[in-house]
Amino acid sequence: MTAPAVRTGPAAPSHELSGVAVVTGAAGGIGAETVRALVATGIPVALLDRDITALWQLAAALEEHGDRVLAVAVDVADSADVDAAIAKVEAELGPITHLVNAAGVLRSGTASELTDEEWDITFAVNASGVFHVSRSVARRMAPRGRGSIVTVASNAAFTPRVAMSAYAASKAASAMFTKCLGLELAGQGIRCNVVAPGSTRTPMLTALQGDAAERASVAGVPDAYRLGIPLGRIAEPAHIADAVLFLLSDRAAHITMHELTVDGGAALGV
Repeated sequence: MTAPAVRTGPAAPSHELSGVAVVTGAAGGIGAETVRALVATGIPVALLDRDITALWQLAAALEEHGDRVLAVAVDVADSADVDAAIAKVEAELGPITHLVNAAGVLRSGTASELTDEEWDITFAVNASGVFHVSRSVARRMAPRGRGSIVTVASNAAFTPRVAMSAYAASKAASAMFTKCLGLELAGQGIRCNVVAPGSTRTPMLTALQGDAAERASVAGVPDAYRLGIPLGRIAEPAHIADAVLFLLSDRAAHITMHELTVDGGAALGV
């Protein structure tokens, strides 16, 4: 029996979307793949990232889409910077209807070894960043009675990982914040959901241990109490982008405060 083909390219434009989308962490990994998938649907997309060089490179690669792509350099950890960036997006592209919180950093190390700086930057981006951007966008969405927000968290948010306490805790904070926001905004017709990826082929993963990190993710690490991936492969960024687009779209019109895990079964369906 032949195994089904696994698509590894950009997400197909199969989701009905309208309005204007914003993606944080847009310059690389899951954020960049989500940008490509959104652009393919035909809606205007704002690319937000603090890595200016990578941001302009991605914007240049999407140049054929012209005035439907807007690159904005921003530090999501700075609330004033975020408010200015969101105001710029609405002034140039129009009312925001979709937000993807994909910005994230990873500082690994055991809890006893982590420095104050490593802890603080992890929460500043992964948790406070989600708060700053979601708050700024939600304030504009609420009076219009329309919108959807998706936060890219991690299966580490609900599965303890050795040497990942700051990352896991920050992702747990961002996930619960998003669900609380969804409860508060449900009456305004705004949906807020979470996508929780497992190991995904991104620079963040390879920065840990290169190819060895991928092999360990698939096989598991018994000494670190880490299970492998039942599907036998790590995710491609496009797999995560597909899940994000689904939750953003009207196909998920009756789904809010939900956490969709995309990890090949690594957390055993928890």
